[in-house]
Amino acid sequence: MTRVVTFGETMALARTTEIGSLRHASGLTLGIGGAESNVAVGLQRLGVSTAWLGRVGDDPLGERITRELRGEGLDVRAIVDAGAATGLMLKERPSAASTAVHYYRRGSAGSRLEPADLPAGWIEDARLLHVTGITPLLSDTARAAVLDAVDRARAAGVPVSFDVNYRSALAASEVAGPILREIAERATLVFGGVEELDLLSPDAAEHLLARGVDQVVVKRGPDGAAVFTATGVIKAAGFVIDPLDTVGAGDAFVAGYLSAHLEGLDTADTLVRANACGAMACLVPGDWEAAPTRRDLERFLAGGGDPVRR
Repeated sequence: MTRVVTFGETMALARTTEIGSLRHASGLTLGIGGAESNVAVGLQRLGVSTAWLGRVGDDPLGERITRELRGEGLDVRAIVDAGAATGLMLKERPSAASTAVHYYRRGSAGSRLEPADLPAGWIEDARLLHVTGITPLLSDTARAAVLDAVDRARAAGVPVSFDVNYRSALAASEVAGPILREIAERATLVFGGVEELDLLSPDAAEHLLARGVDQVVVKRGPDGAAVFTATGVIKAAGFVIDPLDTVGAGDAFVAGYLSAHLEGLDTADTLVRANACGAMACLVPGDWEAAPTRRDLERFLAGGGDPVRR
């Protein structure tokens, strides 16, 4: 049985190979990236059977996405949409300390996801459903798919994990806030950065717990993370690293957290794993390439979080 199911848009990803603006870049490296598939790869590498579903264009980039994700061992359900192209994102490093991402996804195949794309029993037979706040802001049909999936999971007693993952390029905060809050209030676990949770409510953790959410996980980057539950707050410090690429770190954090949560680890140990996975994801360029395997994670933790092997 697949333990985790997730769905959303995965795009082709072209990134510059040197520091500097795209205006002067001489080379690009082609890959793929998407919040939900990043989490799926992270979970699969940590030993959690995971399925990803999404729409891709009838083009070479869609074929690349399907091949890459299947190569990671995922149960991939790629719906080939002949009426739209696969989305694209371009990533540049304007300086050594900054990263900028540009999206070309309007009207893309991934944005045309709809409730009918989610097979009967696919959600109901899983151990956990993971969704993000990106998908419901892509289109009306994509939002309907997320709401339908969450309702189906709740009806079947399947826990729902929701990462706010707000993208201002998709919707203004006053538009996105109510949409994302509606989903968060129906979830079992909610993940978000401090500003993302503020988008839902001034006292988001208290508000969501009162609405029946079991855990509200606050991602604080290098400062670690905290988990709010009905019984209190547990915090964990982050790992000190020299980050190379922070894009995808939040997804790796979520994968680490969910894997430990499904294994039944206590909250403190779960946070340590999540923080370690997030830190390790920053050490290599790319959205998901540095997501650790169980062996990678054990080595990192055995070294006290020192990425240098001796």
